[in-house]
Amino acid sequence: MSSRFPVRTLPTKPGRFAYEGLDRALHERARLGILTALLACRDGRLFSDLKQLCGLTDGNLSRHLEVLHRTGVVEIWKGFDRHRPQTLCRLSAEGSRRFVAYLQELRHVCRDAAPHMARRARPASPPKGFTGRAR
Repeated sequence: MSSRFPVRTLPTKPGRFAYEGLDRALHERARLGILTALLACRDGRLFSDLKQLCGLTDGNLSRHLEVLHRTGVVEIWKGFDRHRPQTLCRLSAEGSRRFVAYLQELRHVCRDAAPHMARRARPASPPKGFTGRAR
């Protein structure tokens, strides 16, 4: 039995491109910015600084910090400075471990994609036996 479509070999390991290490709590653009800003400052950052660094509104930052705090990634302290309320945020030990593992998984994604990026820069013609346009 012959097929007119090209035969492709599957990756050697099932689930090769599943990337199970991409933590759903961390895998969001705003949260990546927050976590990177916190990773760069071991002692933590004030809410107002995070807001500015990440380009977020008060509400948006609050919501993302709530998710990160609830999942044990971020520690949050409330206090006062000259009678003004302050919120300090920092990565927890568990959060630091999870974020580093997440970054390592992203490296795997980049390593898998890099060899194929140059040849995908131009659109390929449809495979033999296929008609129509890509959706």
